[in-house]
Amino acid sequence: MKKILQFTVLMVGTILLGTGCAHTGPKFADTPIPALSAGQGRIFVYRKGTMFGAAVQPKVRLNEERVGKSVPGGFFYVDRDPGEYKISSATEVEESTMLSLKAEQTNYVRMNIQMGIVIGRIVPELVDSSVGEKQIQKCRFTGGIYDNP
Repeated sequence: MKKILQFTVLMVGTILLGTGCAHTGPKFADTPIPALSAGQGRIFVYRKGTMFGAAVQPKVRLNEERVGKSVPGGFFYVDRDPGEYKISSATEVEESTMLSLKAEQTNYVRMNIQMGIVIGRIVPELVDSSVGEKQIQKCRFTGGIYDNP
């Protein structure tokens, strides 16, 4: 019985900690997003808000450059020259997806949480623009380029 009580307390604490990690930036519709510069494309990275894995918030990399964090209910964007890009995050293992960015094109990458062995995994997935445009509306801005190590 004591083990069950300890487990229950641990789980409740984890859930409460996870709910405190949700980002409180402006909603997508209220975020001032500048027009694309000529010749560049834009990549929106977002994660739907769920209770499952809320405390799991790994860094997101674009071709090995840290560009943001995978925050439940959050989004950020990066503008880049046309080319091939690898978007990745790592907890237990690195998960990634590739995209081909074209000039004046906007891509949406959804960061999906999945069960891992010890900790959840964040798996990037390139989604159709019609899906991304709809889902990102519920997200909040988490900031620009990730500067911290």
